[in-house]
Amino acid sequence: MKKYAFWNNKGGTGKTSLAFQAAAIYAEQHSEEEVLVLDLCPQANLSELFLGGLMGGGSEHLTQLQSESPRRTVGGYFEARLPAPYTVPNINPKEFLSRPSEYNNSITDNIQLLAGDPLLELQSNAIATLANAQIPGQKPWLAVADWIRDFVHLVEDDFDTVFIDTNPSFSMYTQIALSAAEMLVLPVMADDSSRRAIQNAFALIHGIKLPSMIYSDYSFTKKLTDAGRELPKVHLLPKNRLTQYMGPASAYGSVMGEIEGFVEEILLSNSEVFTFSTKSEGFVDVRDFQTTGVVAFAEGKPFSKLRTGTHNIGGRLTQVSAQYLEHCRDAINNVVRRL
Repeated sequence: MKKYAFWNNKGGTGKTSLAFQAAAIYAEQHSEEEVLVLDLCPQANLSELFLGGLMGGGSEHLTQLQSESPRRTVGGYFEARLPAPYTVPNINPKEFLSRPSEYNNSITDNIQLLAGDPLLELQSNAIATLANAQIPGQKPWLAVADWIRDFVHLVEDDFDTVFIDTNPSFSMYTQIALSAAEMLVLPVMADDSSRRAIQNAFALIHGIKLPSMIYSDYSFTKKLTDAGRELPKVHLLPKNRLTQYMGPASAYGSVMGEIEGFVEEILLSNSEVFTFSTKSEGFVDVRDFQTTGVVAFAEGKPFSKLRTGTHNIGGRLTQVSAQYLEHCRDAINNVVRRL
């Protein structure tokens, strides 16, 4: 089973839009596989996209899943874990899953979804408290960090590939998501905050260039490695939302060059944290989706199912050109080919 997490501790890098398009089109192109999508972001934007988007009632469908008993979301699954947080309860994980194709005919039948849930934010304090408890003879943090890993293990015979969308944070529920992944997709943008964020990502996940060693004994890195566990490896760095104005001599190009240089430096010093061996294998260009992306996400459609021409988005007529749609399809196909 291949397990990918889309994550960046900085918001606004296009992580969820990439996760949606990549997972949906991967499932289309690999119809022989069963794909599991896990939405570990309390905003649940990925779930709304899979369930129909703005125009297809994605929000209403998500609310319906949240109102069922048991709650058919990650929040419902976490509720089932809270009473006995350090052992795997006798539950049927399929009770928490939904099949997006039943709500959105643009999604293939081989995808199942553990939907996101704003309840995660309310649960987060309790989850963190349980993880940080001091219990002789037990490892509370590891037991809680394994909640999603446990879920995946329970359904591993039913799925071939897992896509995990995460919150742009390093909260406990984000660590729960990341500890279940084997490979990381880290979207970056050509701005200075993305340069700092990618440095933070390697520090938080792999303990590389920590700003202070005082906290290293309490780090995600040490807790997993002390338990004999593999850390998720960086598999792909999409250079997201690039524009036609971003040449190598531009300010944007300069910042992206610094990001690439930092990754190349880590490749030389800590090659074990990557699945690739050269910079060219790890980075992939993704042009800005612009209006085409807005329409696709409003309609909850992968680019492969989007049509050209006029679209009515909330009473406003919007044009999707064949040229821009082709650019978007090419960009996502380039990402999917690397998975």
